[in-house]
Amino acid sequence: MATAVHLRPVHSLTLRPPAAKAARSWLPLPGKLGARTRCSRLALLVCSASSPAPAAPSSSGGDSAAAFAAAKWAEWIPRAAAAGGAGAGPEKVLRLISGAAAMPVCQFVDKPRNFLHSVDPRVKLVWLLALVVLPARSNIYMRFGLVVFLALLSVWVLPNHVWKDQLGRVALLSGFIFIMLGFGANGAPSLIQTRTPPPSVLGIPNIPCSASGYSYTIMKLGPLQFTRKGLSVASTSASLSFAIFQSASLCLTTTTPEQLASALWWFMIPLKHIGVPVPEIILTLLLSLRFINLVFDEVRNSALAIVARRINWKKLTAMETIDIFFNYIRRIFKNIFDHAEQISKAMVARGFRGDPSNHKIYFLTESSFGFSDAFSLLCLIALMGLASYSDQLV
Repeated sequence: MATAVHLRPVHSLTLRPPAAKAARSWLPLPGKLGARTRCSRLALLVCSASSPAPAAPSSSGGDSAAAFAAAKWAEWIPRAAAAGGAGAGPEKVLRLISGAAAMPVCQFVDKPRNFLHSVDPRVKLVWLLALVVLPARSNIYMRFGLVVFLALLSVWVLPNHVWKDQLGRVALLSGFIFIMLGFGANGAPSLIQTRTPPPSVLGIPNIPCSASGYSYTIMKLGPLQFTRKGLSVASTSASLSFAIFQSASLCLTTTTPEQLASALWWFMIPLKHIGVPVPEIILTLLLSLRFINLVFDEVRNSALAIVARRINWKKLTAMETIDIFFNYIRRIFKNIFDHAEQISKAMVARGFRGDPSNHKIYFLTESSFGFSDAFSLLCLIALMGLASYSDQLV
């Protein structure tokens, strides 16, 4: 008994059937398995266990049959429009990730060279320490002045495509911290009522309002309030966050990892006499600074690999989309661990046995104190003096 199986061509450019006969949507297979027909030699056919497809219209001959086959298989081709709508969200997220990882974050940029490239790395580390301490110990005007100073310095030093990307994200993060802490430090009114009776009950006059217009509450937003305490806490935290991120980015962008390790070695070498493992710390710093580039490259390449496959996100369920993102994260960690294993094998092959004190670390850099370093230290002393003088004025 012959078995009726629905056959569909894989490619839309199959041979046209004769004009006199209607195009069949199914063909009976012969009972003898070894038999071959002429059709099996001319076109590649795929068996389908689904129900037979509707027959192609035969009124217009072979042209209508070819058009029907092309329209049938056009539904299976992923197009850009199919990725739109509800399925465009995951692809946009991956494109944003790949674009963010493409920027040289915390990576040395050799060109264009500027004033900061010639400053000694030891002076840069002293500036980093000062920019961490000053926002926490200065008044609000000095904090915002440091933020403006770092923003202008970033625009002058960094390339356009770098500072536009970094300043926007750091400013967004600092603004979010400012708003959350400004309304959250002393935002919600206390639910505990004071047990002291009001002045009218005690027969004493009310406390007069300030003649200078002083008000502890700056702004109210529904049940939340923005007070002077919230302004102080928010400005300190936001300025400190901006200073830490942007000053570290400026230092790493204009200083090679070897120069940073050499400067840190110069500051920490006296601690070696009290048992501090200075060689281990310096070697860890060198490996970490060189490993940052590999992490960003893996994040970017893995995201671009998923985008390049043109996945039709609209046809995927929520669990399938989540599974793709979990596989994406798993692939990133797998590649990172593979790179770490290759680095360890390379170090072992070169004679490293786990004790950095038995190996000489070559920094391949020479530190020299010049005019730019003296000018930077004078600017730092002037900035610290201005911060101390501004505290006395306010």
